[in-house]
Amino acid sequence: MRITSFLIFFGIVLSIYFSLNFFIYSRGLQAFSITPVWRKSYIIIFWTIVSCFVIGQILEHTKSSLLSEWIYRIGAFWLAFMLYFALTLLVFDLIRLADYFFHFLPEMTQLFRFRLGLATVVFVSIIVINGHINALNTRIREISLTIPKKVNGNKQMKIVMASDIHLGALIGENREAKLVRIINKQNPDLVLLCGDLVDGDIAPVLRKNLGKHLQEIKSGMGVFAIPGNHEYIGGIQKTLPYLKSINIKLLRDSVLILPNGVQLIGRDDKDNRQMGEANRRRTLKELMTGIDKSAPVVVMNHQPFNLDEAVAEDVDLHLSGHTHHGQLWPLSYITKAVFELSWGYLKKGNTNFYVSSGFGSWGPPVRIGNTPEVVVFNLTFKEPS
Repeated sequence: MRITSFLIFFGIVLSIYFSLNFFIYSRGLQAFSITPVWRKSYIIIFWTIVSCFVIGQILEHTKSSLLSEWIYRIGAFWLAFMLYFALTLLVFDLIRLADYFFHFLPEMTQLFRFRLGLATVVFVSIIVINGHINALNTRIREISLTIPKKVNGNKQMKIVMASDIHLGALIGENREAKLVRIINKQNPDLVLLCGDLVDGDIAPVLRKNLGKHLQEIKSGMGVFAIPGNHEYIGGIQKTLPYLKSINIKLLRDSVLILPNGVQLIGRDDKDNRQMGEANRRRTLKELMTGIDKSAPVVVMNHQPFNLDEAVAEDVDLHLSGHTHHGQLWPLSYITKAVFELSWGYLKKGNTNFYVSSGFGSWGPPVRIGNTPEVVVFNLTFKEPS
């Protein structure tokens, strides 16, 4: 049943992918058929690039190599180009529709179509290149909170949170080392990695020996992580030995009491059953059985669904990622519709929520309309009188 559902989903995704590309192709063919040589070159180049994402995905899952990585990289960048070519062509179609009624456009010669096609390629390329530069520039966001709970010792605590790192074919050693430098510069008491540490299949991570720099993170109370949906996409049982080998403590529906009395809860990802995991995810209420609610409670939960559950359990700080805040505008409108909080800070009841836009990216290493981030929480604990 699970294989059938996957095949149906995969078939739908491929149908949408190739239908959208055929729309772009057919419109491009009108522009780049100025000579037989241009037409033939356009057809070959277009469908070669379109095929790269599918071929690259297959090769990265079956025989990861430098060649498969570059094929996948080209295909991943094409996803961003595809989106903005489609949106640009949609705008052109709306203009043409208006011209049908009001007749304000000049006659469309083949030379004009050719020049317009070249201008469109340049325009979209500028958007994607700027989005790639944006994706490489990580912002540090600081949030100061006062939590009315008791702790042992120091009443101040600095937590550094990073999510959606997506180590793999596209996010490699340089980005990993950059993340470690950012974290260590903050001199944190605690580091929390809130899911999607790896991009999916573990093969490119092992091939490039990624994760070694994560062991250089310096934190007084340790580094803890939770699984995200991408750990399950790649196979959680393959990912677990890797995380253990780089000394990452993975919390899967478990509770940990830190030296200062803060209670840290790491939730398993909600997609664990959909990805073939036998164990059901425990509810937050079940996990908090026996919790001392007079002491601070911090919850790590990759996908920010059902925020009211945390409010009902009087959680103090609830941290999530997953959304990337859409990653590519205008997809942020979709994440805003799906999630109560797509990105940023929200206080609801006594619970402080934060959903990170993430450090890395999925698919194209491009961000438009949002920024990658590492979040620093400066906590002050003040026991109520």
